[in-house]
Amino acid sequence: DLLVNNAGISAHGHFEGSTEQTLRQIMEVNFFAAVELTRLAIPLLRTGQEPMVVNIGSILGHRGIPHNSEYCASKFALRGWSEAIRPELGRDDIALLLVSPGATNTEFFDHLISKQGQLPWRKSKGISPEQVAKQIVRGIERDRREIFPNWRGRLFVGLNRFCPWLVDRLMQRYG
Repeated sequence: DLLVNNAGISAHGHFEGSTEQTLRQIMEVNFFAAVELTRLAIPLLRTGQEPMVVNIGSILGHRGIPHNSEYCASKFALRGWSEAIRPELGRDDIALLLVSPGATNTEFFDHLISKQGQLPWRKSKGISPEQVAKQIVRGIERDRREIFPNWRGRLFVGLNRFCPWLVDRLMQRYG
């Protein structure tokens, strides 16, 4: 009754210094894997009691940041695709929850596929994976469309929505 698409990889560095292979690898794992796994699961989900697809996106699917262009592109694609298929799945009573966490305390950044230099900002304080999981369960139980488990991420997305010029200026500092 539940498919959770939670695979994700990233790379850090300026887009100009990156490679086509880096972009393709990130898109393959972060976007195409979720898309194709969902396609394969739809017939099974149709037979479920309360079926749902949970796509783990990112706040960076709402606002791109420098030094993470490929990752941001993959999460924007996942978000757009999630919005597009939600009504299609809804015809079969299959719900879709998009989870857009901010920084989470995992080993994610220890396993970058490419790293060009140091990031120009300090490491963001994240929340625990257990906190994210609890909020995902709550989102599933409440039949939410999207959740933002990290308040800092929610604030960042809100600030970008209402003051994009300000976020542009902040991000330009780090470009």
